[in-house]
Amino acid sequence: MRILFIIDGLPGGGAEKVVLTLAEGLLRQGQQVTLFSLRDVCHYPLPAGLDYQLIADHCRTPWRKLTELSRRAAQLDKALQAAGSFDLVLSNLHKTDRIVAKSRVLATEKVWFCLHGMFSRSYLGHRRGFDRWLKQRKIRAVYQQRNLVAVSQAVADDIEQQFNLTPSQLRVIYNPFDIEAIEQAAEQPCEMAGMDYLIHVGRFHEGKRHDRLIEAYAQSGVSAPLLLVGQGTPAQTEKLKALASQLGVAERVIFKGFQANPYPYIRHAAQLILSSDSEGFGNVLVEALLLNTPVVSTRCPGGPAEILTGELARGLADLNAPALADRIRDIYENPPLIDRTRLARFDLLAICQQYSSLIKNP
Repeated sequence: MRILFIIDGLPGGGAEKVVLTLAEGLLRQGQQVTLFSLRDVCHYPLPAGLDYQLIADHCRTPWRKLTELSRRAAQLDKALQAAGSFDLVLSNLHKTDRIVAKSRVLATEKVWFCLHGMFSRSYLGHRRGFDRWLKQRKIRAVYQQRNLVAVSQAVADDIEQQFNLTPSQLRVIYNPFDIEAIEQAAEQPCEMAGMDYLIHVGRFHEGKRHDRLIEAYAQSGVSAPLLLVGQGTPAQTEKLKALASQLGVAERVIFKGFQANPYPYIRHAAQLILSSDSEGFGNVLVEALLLNTPVVSTRCPGGPAEILTGELARGLADLNAPALADRIRDIYENPPLIDRTRLARFDLLAICQQYSSLIKNP
């Protein structure tokens, strides 16, 4: 079978990592996998055997934004005609989806739009009145009566209910994890091994709510240091450092910066914390659990509540610093038993089989 991924570049985000993990898994199964990147940016190593093709846009006319979608759809169609037919096409990220939706070459029944986040939070949260209605209408125009894959049930419910659209087909397929590769990467040396610390892994983005994280940590009473693995702009970093100083925890909040391999740090941590306002899925929660590290997360719109079930649900906190502080303290003092068998549903092979089944059920 021939499978095509289309994505707006590979700059290092979570959705991009998911796409490459899926591609590698499908290649292992003997599928022919092609990836069209719509931007010349790639911060990840590409899987062996992947047919990677760049479809960059070099238009520099003053009115290029006005014609971008139709122009880039035509560029995509030209590449598709040269590449031949595919049995399954997986479009990833909204900008890509807008271009793919305008293709005149792709067979609609073979195209699945993969939704990685909570669209209402990303595109409607700050909009009101006519502006909000217009954005809903534009998004509905892309996905109405289309095949959709959502990375969590919450994402599926969000796109249907908040945008009043009816998909042609809608499947929930969780993100894949190469468990063996994660475990091997976690075995690399780590200067924090043997130390008692908490960890947060994620870029300094407003939605990740590092401010809530630091406030909750200060209120938790836990004396173990908090390691922040990730980075942002100098202004964002200074703002967070000032908050830590204001709350009297500056000496215990460690800004570790971006780490190409965060797994050793996650493995040796006493606890991983997610403090976001929303998460399409929550990859880092599964990664921590696979490494036997207890987790705490806000019960934010999105995937965390679908990951943290049973005994692990103790780690879910309401969306405020005091509630998060309470969960940090409780899980730190009484970590839950992590049942590895419950994580098998996220295994790469199982997820690839679900994607392969889309070919049989167009």
